[in-house]
Amino acid sequence: MIDWHNGTAPGQREDERSAQERSECVLAYIPVIYYSALLCVGVPVNILTLVALYRLAVRTQKALYVYLLSLTGSDILSQLFIIFVGFLLETAVFHRDVPVLLLRSVSMMEFSANHASIWATVPLTVDRYVALCHPLLHRQISYPARARRIIAVVFTLALASGVPFFWWSDMWRVSNAPNNLDTALVWTHVTIIYFLPCCIFLVLNSLIILRLRKRQRQQMCQDESGQQLALPGKLGKSTAMLLAVTSVFAILWAPRTGVVLYHLYVSSVHNDWRVHLAYDLANMLAMLNTAVNFFLYCFVSKPFRAAVRDVLLFRGTLHPRRALHHQRNAANASTSSISSTKRSQREITPLSPKRADIKM
Repeated sequence: MIDWHNGTAPGQREDERSAQERSECVLAYIPVIYYSALLCVGVPVNILTLVALYRLAVRTQKALYVYLLSLTGSDILSQLFIIFVGFLLETAVFHRDVPVLLLRSVSMMEFSANHASIWATVPLTVDRYVALCHPLLHRQISYPARARRIIAVVFTLALASGVPFFWWSDMWRVSNAPNNLDTALVWTHVTIIYFLPCCIFLVLNSLIILRLRKRQRQQMCQDESGQQLALPGKLGKSTAMLLAVTSVFAILWAPRTGVVLYHLYVSSVHNDWRVHLAYDLANMLAMLNTAVNFFLYCFVSKPFRAAVRDVLLFRGTLHPRRALHHQRNAANASTSSISSTKRSQREITPLSPKRADIKM
């Protein structure tokens, strides 16, 4: 037998000894109702988002929608592993009375899905930064095939990063003081899910905003020199979508990061009901991030709203090859019409006097 010290599911004797010392769950059945409602709303909404983004990716052949597809897919995985399996099945139904190996395996998959959901936004941020600050380079390196390879690498790294959390301790039930392994896992966790991605978002989004302001000032100077009215600079839809997604993530995940560090250094979730309450609320707020992107996309992007409308009204879409074929035919038709128009203009337009004299 293996002694799982400070494990996810303590032994029966430890449960009986610490049952009286364990902090109460003040919210009672509210988390169960909340997570059930979040799952019932979030999964269908994310599936709808997935179908709409797939149609946009097929129609436009842009890497942007490939990144958004990966973000939505990882949100679905987070909802299934963390909310459905972790909170509802293991905690609410079975009260974590399942084999330790299964608990630790599910915990590892929860962290992997969580890391994938967060880090899928990083390539999207880098893509938007390159598109705005280095547009010529973006045309060369940004295409769907490369985006799919990048997402495959991100998902592989997210799966590998979840392996150390096989030894993650259950904060609600473990009464022992955090040891060195717990400290290392907590700091690794908060660095991967919050501090490092937030630093990347802050730096790249700041550079994007500074670039947009610089363009706006240049446009105003040009308009003033040309004695024209200066038009206010507009924020691109994809850039506004990126800023909304990253800002909401930073806001919703900040309380959980703070509570985890507070549990590590100040007071334990197991012993203090106030920390227990704060941890429950922080988890509920963080999981809300897996279901809000659909509403952000609808608020910001008109093409996304049109795609959602087509899905809800069961309007079909072209097969990818057929769509590409139609796009090529349309481009060839427009090119031929332009060339024929130019020929007709040359035939109709009379010669100037000088050219007439030369021809004569």
